[in-house]
Amino acid sequence: MYYDVVVAGGSIAGLLCAREIAAGKNTVLVIEEDYEIGTPEHCGGLVSVKGLENLGIIPFSKTLNYFIESAKIYAPNGNSFLVNSEKQKVAEINRRELDKQVAHQAQKNGAVIRVKTSFQGITEHGVRTNDGEVKCKIFVDARGISSLVQKDRTGVLPSAQYEIYAEWITKGRVEVFFDQDKYPGFFAWIIPSGEGKGKVGVAGKGINASDILEKFLESKGQYSIIRKIFAPIWIKGPIKKFVENKMVIIGDAAGQSKPTTSGGIYTSGMGGLLAGRAISNFLKSNNESDLEAYQKLWTEQFGEEFEKQLLVRKFLERINNNTINKLFSSITPEIVKEISEKEDFDFHTSSMIKLLGIKGSVKTAQIIIEGELKKLLR
Repeated sequence: MYYDVVVAGGSIAGLLCAREIAAGKNTVLVIEEDYEIGTPEHCGGLVSVKGLENLGIIPFSKTLNYFIESAKIYAPNGNSFLVNSEKQKVAEINRRELDKQVAHQAQKNGAVIRVKTSFQGITEHGVRTNDGEVKCKIFVDARGISSLVQKDRTGVLPSAQYEIYAEWITKGRVEVFFDQDKYPGFFAWIIPSGEGKGKVGVAGKGINASDILEKFLESKGQYSIIRKIFAPIWIKGPIKKFVENKMVIIGDAAGQSKPTTSGGIYTSGMGGLLAGRAISNFLKSNNESDLEAYQKLWTEQFGEEFEKQLLVRKFLERINNNTINKLFSSITPEIVKEISEKEDFDFHTSSMIKLLGIKGSVKTAQIIIEGELKKLLR
């Protein structure tokens, strides 16, 4: 059995990569170890419509649940502010259906997709699967964070996300809760996915995510759980090399999820799309520079934004609850309004810098310095 390319992993990045490879009239096989494309559904499912359009996806009605209208951000002491997000056109999407939609695009272009087929290793002439060896020219690793966990655990945080029914979920409103004692280095979240239905999750350094999430849910009121998902998240940014010999690494496996939120539908999806086009060009030219162009193009688009996000992450990991509470008290209605006017959901660092007051605020700088000095003097 021979294919020009074998893609291991049937999530958004792998499927977009396969779609682009097949569009170039090359043969491509996608192998997915789970029994269904789109399962398990790990992510929160937030993406901008603009981002989907850039990926070549016009979502079906059953893929797009509805638009997010606002985001409410909470400090540890309970203080909060509300950001209007209507201009950003952020959609809460059904990831199962999105992945299946892209799988259909790939299949129509000529890609072959197999579920319950797992990657077991690279061979001299291709790859070994639980269904035998497949010969190929290029192997694409789109297996997600499992590929990274084996290489570097320092960028991994435990997380838990439950899909629930609860009357206290506000339709159209995302909620984010910061608390460095409960969710060190990250936060808790509520993402609505329907009337009285949503995804509630937590992540943090060194926590028992399941126990922390159960306590969070108990504090909110009555609820019913319809699905539990436990999966590590990656917050350390992209790996150094996306291309190693004839192996191409994409999506979460390449660290292409955002360091601030671990969201990656657009950034990882674009990794798959750019890799697919680069591979298609390489298969025609046999020129290594065509393959290497993938990392260059992805870095040109996202590299600067990810560097800023990593700096924001380092800052967030160092501050304590007292400092966060003081930061929230310094956020003005003008700052909130300015962020609400911003239209680009996928490049959000400038909004975070404004919220944190890192740029242009003497008052906030004093708060930060005070908090850091206290930590150093302990």
